[in-house]
Amino acid sequence: MQRFLSGHASHPDRRAAVALAAAQIEAQRRDEAWRGPPTLGWVYFTDAYAAQAGALLADLRQRWPGVDWIGSSGVGIAAGGVEYFEEPALSLLLTDLPREAFRVFSGAAPLRGFAPSTAQVHADPASADLADLIRDMSARTATGYLFGGLASARANPVHLANEVLSGGLSGVAFTAEVDVVSRVTQGCQPFGPSRKVTAVDANVVTALDGEPALDCLLRDLKVDGDEPRLALPQLRQTLVGLSDAAGALPAGHFDTLARDGSFGSDTRVRHLIGIDPARRGVAIGEGAELGMRLAFCTRNREAARRDLMRICAEIREELEPETLTPADALALRSSRSGRAPAPTPSQQIAGAVYVSCAGRGGPHFGAPSAELAIVRHALGDVPLVGFFASGEIARHHLYGYTGVLTVFTR
Repeated sequence: MQRFLSGHASHPDRRAAVALAAAQIEAQRRDEAWRGPPTLGWVYFTDAYAAQAGALLADLRQRWPGVDWIGSSGVGIAAGGVEYFEEPALSLLLTDLPREAFRVFSGAAPLRGFAPSTAQVHADPASADLADLIRDMSARTATGYLFGGLASARANPVHLANEVLSGGLSGVAFTAEVDVVSRVTQGCQPFGPSRKVTAVDANVVTALDGEPALDCLLRDLKVDGDEPRLALPQLRQTLVGLSDAAGALPAGHFDTLARDGSFGSDTRVRHLIGIDPARRGVAIGEGAELGMRLAFCTRNREAARRDLMRICAEIREELEPETLTPADALALRSSRSGRAPAPTPSQQIAGAVYVSCAGRGGPHFGAPSAELAIVRHALGDVPLVGFFASGEIARHHLYGYTGVLTVFTR
């Protein structure tokens, strides 16, 4: 049975932070009565420690010899029900997974002779071939499912895979023996319908459902189409939800819009980077293809809260369908209306990793640590680590303004 232990701390001295977090972990380890040593560890640290990442990794190896480590820098990090921003802090997670069940990898240590089912990945946001790296890694797994995010920092982001890395992609691959349940939560709300891309030139979409794309946008914004410059204040707040053509989605994936009008998990939010009045087009922060679905959207606090509650409820419902009380089941069914599910013991959840967008966190949810408080209320007091990323990864896609919650089950 796999077990997970976590610890976190904030301190100006990195060694003191490690010692404080380690004391929490060792106290849990005694309570759990572990028979063997930990084998795999996660470390996330705010960018105050990014320049000391090599020394931090050495500290961890000295304290827990033989553990394989993965992790990343972040402008913020997550730990249980707590978020750390604007302060030196770190968050640790340790597990005793069998060594044959996982493999840490990077460009310098590729996966050879290992058959992964899923993988957690970290990457450098400056990598020019990032989309290809993500797709290639997804194709190497039996399920095609990746989860993770892009390292973030105010200066030089780094990620870890038994060494400090910049550039490329790294992480840990798991065999089918390691059970995970993962969900994507959206942070934006569409204010117009989902339309098909019917004319496009690279990243300039010129027609949606056969109409000029700019005309569709201005109509959704309720702005006079003859004076698009009057819409500039609203355009600065506008984003684009982009989804693959219906035939390109694997069976069972969500459609562009869920039944309540919110985005489904296959929608990737991208920036609206300009308009083209001459061609009546809109320029977006990703190349588009004919047949894709597009909806204009904005960031929305209440939609983000509702969707985070929804994915937590879905995870609990998938793991505990026979142990929920009638009241719990009613709360789960009500999660789409914004009410939080009632907490129950999470006996089947061993540990969790949460990667959220650097543009989310407490400020977007209305209070410090509010986002992580929702997760903790829904899942219970499970060992959890994570960070606030420059982009979130799920399946073979790179997302923005989302959260990716992954739980490891017993």
